[in-house]
Amino acid sequence: MGDLTLVEPRPPFPPFTAETALQKVKAAEAAWNSKDPERVAMAYTPDSEWRNRDEFFSGRVAIVEFLKRKWAKELDYRLEKNLWAFTDDRIAVRFEYEWRDHNGQWFRSYGNENWEFAENGLMQRRFASINDVPIFENQRRLISNS
Repeated sequence: MGDLTLVEPRPPFPPFTAETALQKVKAAEAAWNSKDPERVAMAYTPDSEWRNRDEFFSGRVAIVEFLKRKWAKELDYRLEKNLWAFTDDRIAVRFEYEWRDHNGQWFRSYGNENWEFAENGLMQRRFASINDVPIFENQRRLISNS
């Protein structure tokens, strides 16, 4: 594992405009679609607080471990995030992603995230609510280019 204690500023910084909030959303989308837990974790403060579905945890090490478990279960993961709203240091996102389990069943997961940022542009809080819907493979909309 890389040095998860580094704190490098991550522009754009709050307070957000419509343009900079959208930049944050699309950067997060690209990082999550990389399926690289360490790359994703570096966008968060070292003590970042998370709620993901029914899991509550904090810190980059916990984020990396969570994402490793997530992507071991959610195969062929593909995500789209959309800006819903923003204020000075907060962004609300609506998202959907598709994945399949080890039995070949496809799912589309829908959700909302609430993000709060530190002055250095790192996310210090992420709260996600997510629902999964089984789909057939021919119902997929978010097909990866990789």
